[in-house]
This record gives sequence, C-alpha cells and structure tokens, in this order.
Amino acid sequence: MADNCLHRYLFNDISVRGELVQLDKPYQDILSAKDYPQAVQTLLGELLVATSLLTATLKFEGSITVQLQGDGPITLAVINGDNNQQMRGVARFDESVQPGTISELLGKGHMVITIDPAKGERYQGVVALEGDTLAECLEGYFANSEQLRTQLVLRTGEFEGKPHAAGMLLQILPDGKGSEDDFDHLMQLTVTVKDEELFGLQAQDVLYRLYHQEQVQLFTPQAVTFSCTCSRERSASAIRSIAREEVDQIVAEEGAIALHCDYCGSSYQFDSIDVAALFDSQSGDINSDQIH
Repeated sequence: MADNCLHRYLFNDISVRGELVQLDKPYQDILSAKDYPQAVQTLLGELLVATSLLTATLKFEGSITVQLQGDGPITLAVINGDNNQQMRGVARFDESVQPGTISELLGKGHMVITIDPAKGERYQGVVALEGDTLAECLEGYFANSEQLRTQLVLRTGEFEGKPHAAGMLLQILPDGKGSEDDFDHLMQLTVTVKDEELFGLQAQDVLYRLYHQEQVQLFTPQAVTFSCTCSRERSASAIRSIAREEVDQIVAEEGAIALHCDYCGSSYQFDSIDVAALFDSQSGDINSDQIH
C-alpha cells in the first residue's frame, strides 16, 4: 500500500542513486479542492510526484515550485513543496480539456522551476516543454542544466477505488564513476515496473522485484504530506493591504468580503464587524484577537 513516503536508495556497486515515492493521501487532498477533469488530475499527480522527487535531489532547506504555463486547455499547473516534503498544488484549465501530450494540454508553454532556499539566493530556471510527457521534459532539464543523466517514471491511476500517484527517479552520481552501460541496464529494469506494484507494494518489495540481482541500500523514508499555508490571519493581512474605502464598498454591495484558497478549497469570510476590527486594530484601537 502507498505509505505516503519518499524512499532514497543507492546501488552499492554502481555509481547510481534512486528515489521512490508512493502517494495517495496528499494526492487526494490536492484533488479534493476542486472538481478536476481526468486529464488535469493525471497531470497534477505526475507533477506532484516529480516535485517530490526533485526536492529530494536538492540538499537545502527551503521551498521548490514546479510550474507549467501555457496557452492550451490547461493554462497553469503548479506544485509547491519544501525540504520537509510538505506539498500543495493547483491547476487552471478549460472544462473541455482532454487527455493528451504535454503540448496538447499546455499548448505553447514552458516549465518554470523556482528554488527558494532559506539561506542564499533564489534560483529560477525556465525549461521548454520539449517532449510528449512531463517525465521527458524533466529529463531534458537535468541533461541540460545539471549534466546528469536522469530517468523518471511518473504514474497515476486508481488503486482499490482511490486515486494514487507514484514514481521513481534514477540518476548517475556526479562522481565521474557512473557507467552509461550500467545506467542503461538499470533504466531498462526500472521501466518494467507495473502500476499495481508502485501503488500496492511496500518500497522494499518494489525494489527487490526490479533489482533483485543488484545490491541496493535503502535509507530511512521521509513522510510526504499535503500542507497549505493559507489561514484567516493571512487573509486578514491581504484585506488590510487594500484601501479601506474599497473594502467597505465590497462589504456594502456583497454583505461580506470572502477570500478563497485555490490550494485547499478553504474560504475566509469577513463581515462589516470583522472589517472594522481589522482596520481599527491596524491603527491600534482594537486588538486583533477581536477578529472572529
């Protein structure tokens, strides 16, 4: 069963490392925020798995955002995660979207990978959507920007009646000892993995089925969770950034001002009493604890 964990592993006699992630709950939490068509569900699942795998390749504290943008039926798909494997995601789309290649889904578009370390400078890379699948696009990214041969397997589907997402990453280690022939051999073994194996078996069982003739070292897993940073307090701050007159006008016309989080589906509503408390507390007249 999916354990909602990321597993890192090494081949003891081959200069190649790997990762395996198996998700159901975080994926289902992302899908629950909006009624996504199947094509969008699939892309979000692949993007979720890819972001988790990417995050694990980076030795840093901070966040990573992988964003797909285009002028096709899907205009935006984004997953944001951090070094603690806390993930959230959202997509914007045309209701007529149908399953297809990356270019058919996104049209003319690109992928933006943004790395925000807790210490150090922000990095952003823009990647052309060259390839039929998200995996091919990311493999091209690693080949061009990191000069490291990388293979990704990204799978989504239903298992035991629930949406699941899982994937694997293989990468030659940057120690100069990695053999192309060894990598090709492991790559051929990896692509034979079945969806039901990725969704239904424990990580060590998946690795044994694929690499039982190799010596594999499996490390302590890291939990992957859905986490949204929205809150009533953040919504209040956003409202305070708008002119008081504009906020009062919205409340007068609508009865309240409401903010909706696309990531988790939460809504935060502020009526005239809440708004008065917000702006009065900003001027120091009322304590913010009065905002209910």
